[in-house]
Amino acid sequence: MQARQKPEFGSPDHRQIYEYVEQNGLVERQGVMEAVGMEQDQFDHEVTILERDGYLKEHDGALYVALEAGTAEEYRTDGVEYVIRPARQEDLSGIIGVIQRITEEKMYLVAESVAEQLDYEGVLIRHNDVETRMFFVATVNDDVVGWAHLEAPELEKLSHAAKLTVGVLGEYRRHGIGSHLLHRGLEWAAAQGYRKVYNSIPATNQDAGTFLEEHGFETEAIRKEHYMIDDKFVAELMMAKSL
Repeated sequence: MQARQKPEFGSPDHRQIYEYVEQNGLVERQGVMEAVGMEQDQFDHEVTILERDGYLKEHDGALYVALEAGTAEEYRTDGVEYVIRPARQEDLSGIIGVIQRITEEKMYLVAESVAEQLDYEGVLIRHNDVETRMFFVATVNDDVVGWAHLEAPELEKLSHAAKLTVGVLGEYRRHGIGSHLLHRGLEWAAAQGYRKVYNSIPATNQDAGTFLEEHGFETEAIRKEHYMIDDKFVAELMMAKSL
């Protein structure tokens, strides 16, 4: 299923199953069946159709939203081996932890709000009538050390643009991880038909601004005194890249 493909269902039963899985992230088949109140034969039939039509996938008896995002890629830079791949629901706590560690520096307030939303919802990947949300992760020895996140509303007048956040733990920077995460996110956004990706950062986060500029982002606007950090007003840089 493509990100800009709005879910359309052939029956209320299809929608009920899909929406339950989409709202809960990764759910055992038995749990979904009990939650929607269907008999085994009917449930199996409906899930088969949803899988056939590209809405759901199954792994080890659990169902999840089938939002196309490619495969894992392995890299080695300066002795550091890492994997860049689409995130899975089980990465949720790792992603939240990494974002929280990075936002302790008070340099990435948009990412902080993403972590709060994830913690509140308990769901990583979303694709519904209101929004689409995708994550990629960088892992070292299966531990999450960085993320790229893209989110777009399904409103027609805004659906061409996606919000981006990206970050890597300090001890793993300067190994190309951030660049690979950003490239993977931009590649996915372009393949899904998005025409622009934007990222907003405090003006005090000069390293992030330089990083984004090196990857083709431009400052489209500056909102003066938009943030209050350590009792001081700080401007927001609204940066974007056309795809």
